[in-house]
Amino acid sequence: MPDLTPPPLPPGQGVTLEREDYRREFREREEEIRDRDSWKLERRQHFEEQGSASWDAMRRGEWETALRLLEENREALLATAREDARRRSFFHRVRVVEQSLSPYVQWQLHSLRLRAEYGETVRVVDAADLESAESAGVLPELVVLGGEVLYRVRYTGTGVPDGAVRYTDPRLVEEWERYLRRLHETGEDVQSYFTRRVEHLPPPVPA
Repeated sequence: MPDLTPPPLPPGQGVTLEREDYRREFREREEEIRDRDSWKLERRQHFEEQGSASWDAMRRGEWETALRLLEENREALLATAREDARRRSFFHRVRVVEQSLSPYVQWQLHSLRLRAEYGETVRVVDAADLESAESAGVLPELVVLGGEVLYRVRYTGTGVPDGAVRYTDPRLVEEWERYLRRLHETGEDVQSYFTRRVEHLPPPVPA
């Protein structure tokens, strides 16, 4: 296992963005990216998805409905894949998982498996493999967008999106992009992980 100690992320270097400001800026920057990829790290084991009918069904305990609604999203995923190909800019994701899987992560892995079918490269890293890397605290939720900006995404204690902290120092962005690439390389492809660890599980019990 390679050294997965993360680079520093000094809080004083970043600019805090409120939720709507972050969402608007993210969309604008993403639309401008050409010929550069983006990277995302997801470490939390529970989020409250906003505007997802599938997640809402999952929270109501309607598992089959939740999965059906994910399947109905294929057309949107195809449209995103075509747009990524047009801009020659692709999205790579690292999903850290703890055992046993939380209801959210179990649901999300179904979603990520579908995303992978349409070109998003998703790799799964077991939290147990990050024990030494997280000796000073768990890894943050991060997005490196087009190699130009790093966002540390913020959430409330219950997992509701709460804006982000933006970093634009070129050296810091490069260090974290390189780190996320390394994490990605150590992970397992989501398709094989799903087959081994997820598809046989019974429906999760929502909290």
